[in-house]
Amino acid sequence: MATEITTHLQDVLETHKMSHIDDLLTKYKSKRDEVKEKLEAKYNGGSYAPFNSGSYAKHTAINSKFDLDVVIPFKRNSFSTLEDMFNDVYDFLYGEYKNEATIREQKVSIGIEFYVDEDGDTISLDIVPGRELNADSYPDDDKLNLFVNSQYGLLESKTYIQTNIQAQIEHIKGKSNEREIIRLLKIWKNSNREKYKSFLLELITIKAFDKENILGNLWENLKAVMKYIQDNVTEDSFTLKDPGNSNNDVIETLEKWERQNLSNKMRNILSNIETNSDNINIYFPINEKYKAEEKSAQNIYGIKDNKIIPSIPPNNQRFG
Repeated sequence: MATEITTHLQDVLETHKMSHIDDLLTKYKSKRDEVKEKLEAKYNGGSYAPFNSGSYAKHTAINSKFDLDVVIPFKRNSFSTLEDMFNDVYDFLYGEYKNEATIREQKVSIGIEFYVDEDGDTISLDIVPGRELNADSYPDDDKLNLFVNSQYGLLESKTYIQTNIQAQIEHIKGKSNEREIIRLLKIWKNSNREKYKSFLLELITIKAFDKENILGNLWENLKAVMKYIQDNVTEDSFTLKDPGNSNNDVIETLEKWERQNLSNKMRNILSNIETNSDNINIYFPINEKYKAEEKSAQNIYGIKDNKIIPSIPPNNQRFG
C-alpha cells in the first residue's frame, strides 16, 4: 500500500521529539548547568551571565542528533584579543574536564564530549566565547565578536565574526510551521549524512515562508520549501542574511557547485517521492527506536495505527 505522506511526516516528527529522551536530556541539562556555573565562577566580573543557545533554545532540536550550546559573553576589557579569550576558555575547560571528556577546538566554539557513562550515554556540549564590541555595550545591543579558528571549516580569511545570537533566536520565535519543516530537513540531513549546516537550512526555510505563499498540510509545506530551494539556491542574486549580522551572507558558506548540488538533490527527492510515495521513507525516516512509544500513545486514545513502511535509521548516530 502506498505511503500516506502527510501522516508519515507527522509520525517522523513525533518519533524525533525531544520528549522521548527526557532522562538523557536531564543529564545534558545537568552537565550544561554545571559548566555554566564553573564559567561564571571563573570569569566573575569579566563576563556577563552565560546563556543557552543553539537548536534546543530555538525548539528545532531532534533526538537523533543534538548537543546543547552555551554562549559566554565577555566584557570588552577582559582580554586584549579574541584569540586570547578563546584560548583561555579552552585552557580552563581542558583543565576542568580533561579526565572525563574530550575537549576540542572548533570553528567558533569549544566542544566538550563527555566519555560514555554507565548507561552508555555520551553528552556533548558546545561552548561559544564572545566579546562585546565596545565597553558596556552588550547589555544594550547583544552584539558579540567571536574568534574564528581559520583551520576549521570556512571563513578562512577571517579571524573574527560579529554576530547577535539573541537576534538569531528571536528570528525563529513564534514560527511553528517553519520549525516543523526545519526539523524535517535536519532529519533528512542526519539520516542521509548530508553536510549542510543546520543554520543554513533554518534560514532558507524561513526565507521560503517569507517569500512564498506557503499554506497547506505538512507535506505541502515541506514540498513548497524544497521547491523554493531547488529554484532559487543557484541564483547569483540569492542571499541568506544572518539575522545576527546582515553583513554575513550564510549562502556564501557553499561553493557554486555545492549550491547546484543542493538544488539537484531537492529536485531528485521531490521527483522520486512523486514517482513512488514509499520513497519518502528513504529521505525522512521514522525513528524506529521510539515508534513503539508512539503506537502505544495512539492506542491509548483510540487512534488507528497508520500503515507505514518503516525505514531503519542509519548506524553511527550520535548526540553532538
